[in-house]
Amino acid sequence: MIEWWNSLSVMMKVLWGITLSASLIFIIQSVMTFLGADAGDSDFDTDVSGDVPDGSDAPDGADAHGTGQGLLTFRNFVNFFLGFGWTAIILKSSIASTGLLMLVSILVGIALVVLVMLLFKWLSSMQQAGNINVFTSAVGCEGKVYLTIPAERSGSGKVQITINNSVREYEALTDGEALKTGTRIRVTEVIDADTLLVEPLESLII
Repeated sequence: MIEWWNSLSVMMKVLWGITLSASLIFIIQSVMTFLGADAGDSDFDTDVSGDVPDGSDAPDGADAHGTGQGLLTFRNFVNFFLGFGWTAIILKSSIASTGLLMLVSILVGIALVVLVMLLFKWLSSMQQAGNINVFTSAVGCEGKVYLTIPAERSGSGKVQITINNSVREYEALTDGEALKTGTRIRVTEVIDADTLLVEPLESLII
């Protein structure tokens, strides 16, 4: 192994280093994803679009922000270098021109990123297609405040409620006093597909 490594050119050592590192990270990401701890975007996500406070807790449409669809995500960088590195290594003996080899490898890396993004987009659309009908299922459900809800409908916050044993997150308003993070609530009305009207459970106790 040492002799093989020493026989490589500087460029091949760099390529092997990039490729093996990307492959190892890809394997770790895949294992964590299957275990339910999606590492795709919880680590070093540099997506310049709006952020969801915690992608793993943002169901329904919010999942689209945390599934690798943003261009500048750590997962996409890994996928790019995975495609780039293995292509360069495999085709090194077939393409004599270093410039052409780099060009082909870059194109393959970009293609892999695009394919993965399309896959995540498809999976996200499939998930959304199977979403629970909030208008018929949310009223009466209980949960807790995720982001503080301003008083008397002066602004919206976020709540997490349990529908059919599934925790889902929605925008929320309240008619009473402000509800702080962690307050237990119950849904009294569905304003629209993304927004609920809630009240604190304490106010229902007689």
